[in-house]
Amino acid sequence: MELIRQSTTVTQVVLVILALLSLISWGVIFWTWTQLSTANSRAQKFAQEFDRTRKADEANSLARRTTKNAFSKLFLRAAQFISDTRAGSLRAKETAAEDTGTLPNATLTGSQLEALHLLLDAEAEEERERLGRHTPWLATIGSVSPLLGLLGTVIGVIQAFIGIATRGSGNLSAVAPGVAEGPVATAGSLAVAIPATFGYNILASRLNRFESSMERFNAAVIARFVREGQI
Repeated sequence: MELIRQSTTVTQVVLVILALLSLISWGVIFWTWTQLSTANSRAQKFAQEFDRTRKADEANSLARRTTKNAFSKLFLRAAQFISDTRAGSLRAKETAAEDTGTLPNATLTGSQLEALHLLLDAEAEEERERLGRHTPWLATIGSVSPLLGLLGTVIGVIQAFIGIATRGSGNLSAVAPGVAEGPVATAGSLAVAIPATFGYNILASRLNRFESSMERFNAAVIARFVREGQI
């Protein structure tokens, strides 16, 4: 603390900025961890109840009762897409029957099924982006903090040379204050960068696992509709 009080104004400003970045990084870590844990818990609970349903209508009722989780949103989006697509196919069927007497298939075509896959993937990606929208701050703080610490170290070295020039000698009393000032900023930057980097990597890994679980659920939803002949 004595070194901080006796350091230059620039070094003190650097340390204040590092303290603010540390608060931001810990806030992002705790907020994202809490949101991700809640989302994962609700999604897994819905997945268990979804597996116990026997028909798509039961799953649809379940999803409408529990809309505050990612899996129910994915299911409702898929159900809405299939309903709209089948309605359009039925209208085309009626028109074709009147014009040509042929009856086109009212189920989804290959291109429509591919569109459903892309739609669900986009929904999953959007949910991942929502949960991890603050994590880039951790990557930024983890990379910028060491540079701020380096700035403080350079300023300390400059102060050491100024001490030598002012006193006209290179003895310990002339260079010690500036040399001691530099590592304080470096230590502060590392104390900020290390937790931010760890937090970013851990949260990114959890987000990737949650996204993979959403992709598996998308496949289960499509398989459910296929079994019931709606696709």
